[in-house]
Amino acid sequence: MKSAVTPALGPAACSPANAVGLNIMAEIDFPAELRALRATYTSIEQVSEVEKLMENIEDLSDQAGSPNLWDDPAAAQIVTSKLSHAQSKLEKLRSLESRIDDLEVLVQLAQEEGDADSLTEAVKDLAGLQKSLQDLEIVTLLAGEYDEREAVITIRSGAGGVDAADFAQMLLRMYLRWAERHGYPTAVLDTSYAEEAGLKSATFEVKAPYAFGTLSVEAGTHRLVRISPFDNQGRRQTSFAAVEVIPLIESTDSIEIPDNEIRVDVFRSSGPGGQSVNTTDSAVRLTHLPTGTVVSMQNEKSQIQNRAAAMRVLQSRLLLLKKAEEDATKKAMAGDVKASWGDQMRSYVLNPYQMVKDLRTEHEVGNAGSVLDGEIDDFIDAGIRWRADQRNAEKH
Repeated sequence: MKSAVTPALGPAACSPANAVGLNIMAEIDFPAELRALRATYTSIEQVSEVEKLMENIEDLSDQAGSPNLWDDPAAAQIVTSKLSHAQSKLEKLRSLESRIDDLEVLVQLAQEEGDADSLTEAVKDLAGLQKSLQDLEIVTLLAGEYDEREAVITIRSGAGGVDAADFAQMLLRMYLRWAERHGYPTAVLDTSYAEEAGLKSATFEVKAPYAFGTLSVEAGTHRLVRISPFDNQGRRQTSFAAVEVIPLIESTDSIEIPDNEIRVDVFRSSGPGGQSVNTTDSAVRLTHLPTGTVVSMQNEKSQIQNRAAAMRVLQSRLLLLKKAEEDATKKAMAGDVKASWGDQMRSYVLNPYQMVKDLRTEHEVGNAGSVLDGEIDDFIDAGIRWRADQRNAEKH
């Protein structure tokens, strides 16, 4: 693809540096690329509703400036977190607009002077801007009712015995590594260890804006195929683990649970292999009797802390359950009942070859090790785009 702009060059054009510059201009149509960047940015800006965003920042700033803000620490934390996220979003938009302007000036000067170094720098800036716009475009697709919430993730081992329990622990590490790569704080709320190895289940929080909207596409059944390290005959084993993602409850959510609908059991926390973590009955199990929903917490030091954490997760699950029931009712009334995602949404194959493939989006990679080490952004992005397409198709 040839550049739409051909600079007038003097005798110095024959130098090696200028030859490199000409090659770059021949390979990249900078004017077309800049037009594409501006079109994508304009689309993102429109979806982001900048004026509404600025009004929201002003309103949250007023709330944050109230002298009584910290009378309710939980509510104050929500206000400051929302303000910080809104300001960050606006700053990213403004920064991207400025970077596109700067790139346009850099390309113009570099082409006029045949400056190979500047053109090389422009190529790097172009790639960086394309990636930044792509990331921001993904965020604009997170428009669900609870998408901007923090997330509570529960991983449970499924069919496959000890391999499934080990797989559940592998998935826990994968998500914690993913959060660590992004600088997102996490808190493991509960771990139930299996007898021989791995986990029966684990529950943890990801404390970042839009964590629920981002990670909700990870919900479903994950499948692992490998040579079992627990099989002395070295046979290939298929095992399964389920991932549940729910939005974290906020104090403004109206989920009241009468005391007579909850059964509270206390027990001693335990570690791997049943080893006692402490000698007091600090672990708590809450059972919501009408729905049968069970939440256990044991990672906090006191029974009071574990009960509070369990109640928060129980409320979050009931909130999502209520939303699902409302959505199902609406679909039934509209006469448009469709099957939800299939049970198996992603396969991790470690033998006889290496491949991780999402069965909804068809996205796949050959380096399973990097995926299990937390490099799942491409899978998440593809999942978010796939979900947006599904929602758009349902509207039409």
